Amino acid sequence: MDKESNVTFLTLDWYTEIIQIYFLFIMFTLYIVIICTNSTIVYLIFIHKNLHEPMYIFIAALLLNSVLYSTTVYPKLLIGFLSEKQVTTYSACLFQFFMFYTLGGSELPLLAAMAYDRYVAICKPLEYQIIMRKTTVSISLIIAWLVPVCHIAVLVIASAEAKLCDSNIKGIFCNNAVYTLQCQRSRLITIFGVVALLHLVILPMLFIVFTYTIIFIVSFQSCKEIRKKAAETCLPHLLVLISACLFFVYDISIARVELDFPKTARIIMTLQIVLYHPLFNPFVYGLKMKEISKHLKGLIDDI
Repeated sequence: MDKESNVTFLTLDWYTEIIQIYFLFIMFTLYIVIICTNSTIVYLIFIHKNLHEPMYIFIAALLLNSVLYSTTVYPKLLIGFLSEKQVTTYSACLFQFFMFYTLGGSELPLLAAMAYDRYVAICKPLEYQIIMRKTTVSISLIIAWLVPVCHIAVLVIASAEAKLCDSNIKGIFCNNAVYTLQCQRSRLITIFGVVALLHLVILPMLFIVFTYTIIFIVSFQSCKEIRKKAAETCLPHLLVLISACLFFVYDISIARVELDFPKTARIIMTLQIVLYHPLFNPFVYGLKMKEISKHLKGLIDDI
């Protein structure tokens, strides 16, 4: 099959034009809400000097990720809903695949950096200023974004060279389901896919679990004030971690393992992920982080 031939996605079965317009309006509204909520907290962190600390810088990076991640999915999705079939070229599909997994793959490394920041703040408070310098934060951000780029670039290049035997993708955007278009998945894609999963998901997750275990042990053995600080700053991170884990479990179980889910169930679950996760982060940090919540209330009062 020609690499520049069209790729067709799963489409919703529209019963009436009114339902189609209504669904499109909801999707567009939610996309605007995602952009506004994430961007608002990033803006608050940027303008308030008391939020220019490693923890808040990592939060801003995570929320910026959500904005970019949503922008790789929603515009194409909204355009597709206006037509009877979602169609794109294989090259464009691979580009969306690259952006989707580069941004998604940086999620857990960023959360790992945040976990380390909390570990130093709670377990080594006297050394915090020495360890968590601007250089440390900058290097952590570069690694969190650069490592996924390198891993996913290899998978994209290998997929670009693969022979295609199908043009119908089992999804509504280009995720791991692009592999189902290939006649045979190459050994390079399989091996490097496992390496990427190890580096971008499993190792950061194990590091986060190990780090927070130490934090909770130290907090439990400390005074009430330390326990309160740990709960206030670590709980939002743990909630976001659970949300991110659900995202990766979905992607691996539905797309990578290729479980045979009904078309409607597949679309609903995919929409739930692209809606829920980008909306979840700003609400958690906006409501649960004391300093951000205070500035957010001040911004609302000024309006």
